[in-house]
Amino acid sequence: YEISDVRPQVNGIVKARLFREGEMVRAGQVLYQIEPAPYQAAYDQARAALASAQANLVTTRLKATRYADLVKINAVSRQDSDDAQAAFRQAAAAVQQQKAATAAARINLDFTRVTAPIGGRVGISAVTQGALVTASQPTALTTIQRLDPIYVDVVQSADEVLGFRRDVAAGHLDRGAASLAVRLRFGDGTQYPLEGRLQFTDVTVDQTTGAVTLRAVFPNPRGVLLPGMYVRAIVTEGVDPAAILAPQQGVGRDEKGQPTALVVNARGKAEARILTTSRAIGPDWLVSGGLKAGDHLIVQGAQSVKPGSPVRAVPAAAQTGTPVAPAPGAGDPG
Repeated sequence: YEISDVRPQVNGIVKARLFREGEMVRAGQVLYQIEPAPYQAAYDQARAALASAQANLVTTRLKATRYADLVKINAVSRQDSDDAQAAFRQAAAAVQQQKAATAAARINLDFTRVTAPIGGRVGISAVTQGALVTASQPTALTTIQRLDPIYVDVVQSADEVLGFRRDVAAGHLDRGAASLAVRLRFGDGTQYPLEGRLQFTDVTVDQTTGAVTLRAVFPNPRGVLLPGMYVRAIVTEGVDPAAILAPQQGVGRDEKGQPTALVVNARGKAEARILTTSRAIGPDWLVSGGLKAGDHLIVQGAQSVKPGSPVRAVPAAAQTGTPVAPAPGAGDPG
């Protein structure tokens, strides 16, 4: 969610490391102390120069004021008065210059205390006490990462993204009802207990994979999710309120490879249906055609029934493994 490489902004010897690797640090916490003596001396020198400039400003201001009055009565020449005014302005500029130099020296002195720019978990330190560091060095002293919350990036086929958008535009999917919830599973099959939210979908397609990146944000108060970890994400991008899920064991294939199913019609007879399936969702097929709400789908014993045969069916939740049987007197079920 946030990551920061900690680097020195002044040169010097590391006097102390003030944190333990792997612990949580807060923004502004001092991590390293660089030897401050030379920067303290430079700051003291700048303050002394500022005091001298301020003292000189007082005398030049008084002289310029006196000469401005005297020139009116011709007690001094106009040239002497102009010189006094110029000296006063130069002294005022010198004070401003010394103030800036003092501020710069104060900043450098403060930079000897290397602080955490963000709060998070601090990593391995690249330097120890006594190491020489420089302001322009490419190697970071350490790295801080904020792990709560944390981003989870998943990829999705660009074709799936386009199909999803078409379904939303056509009204087949309700995106608002989905609330863009995301769940995670680890490699061992266990589920992460906290739910995340889909934050955005990237607008660039990876030319090598033909996929786009979806970014979700997850709460991670215990630090279970770590940068670089691989997880499986279940992203709810939309809800089809009229969707029908049919158990895969109740769906077969005909000689043309089309998905088919047997249902019990209103007359109590088996009826064959050709289905249109979109994709598998867990143990079920998402059926977009061939079934309607209220249909009784035969999920067991279908091999003993042929279309048009009377059947005596029991609810799948109540049956105890006995296949669906033909009604008495129905003849050879084929």
